[in-house]
Amino acid sequence: MEQRLTFLTIGVTDLKAMRAFYKEKFGWTPSKEDDYDGIAFFKLNGIVLGLFPADELAEDAGVAQDGAGTFKRMTMAINMRSEKEVDEAFAALKAKGVTITKAPEKVFWGGYRGYVADIENNLWEIAYNPFMEMDAEGNVSKV
Repeated sequence: MEQRLTFLTIGVTDLKAMRAFYKEKFGWTPSKEDDYDGIAFFKLNGIVLGLFPADELAEDAGVAQDGAGTFKRMTMAINMRSEKEVDEAFAALKAKGVTITKAPEKVFWGGYRGYVADIENNLWEIAYNPFMEMDAEGNVSKV
C-alpha cells in the first residue's frame, strides 16, 4: 500500500459548532457552504479534514462509541516555516479565544512547538521543525 493520507475525519459531538470553529478561529474555508448530508469538509494541502458526527462515525466503522475521556491518543499537526510563524499563529488564535493547552517553546530535538485545542478538545500541534522540508504549498517534501 502507498504511504498516503487522503482524509482525516474527526468524530464530533456538535457538527455545526465544530464547523464554525474551524471556519472562524482557524480561518479555513469549508468545501461547501452547507454541510454534505451531515458531514463538513475542509480541503487542506493535499488532504481533506472531515467533521462527522461521532455516533455516526462509530456506526460507520462498526465500533462502539463509548465517549470515554477527552484525549483521543492522537494529535494533528500544522507545521510552519519558522518559529516566527508559530508565534504569529498562536497570537492570532489566542486573539480569537482559542484554548492554548501549551504555549510554544523550544524542544530538545531542535524544533519549536505548542498545542491548541478545538472546542471538543481535539489537540493541534503547531510547530516548526528545522529538519523538515516543505514545498511552496506547505506539503512535506522531506522528513
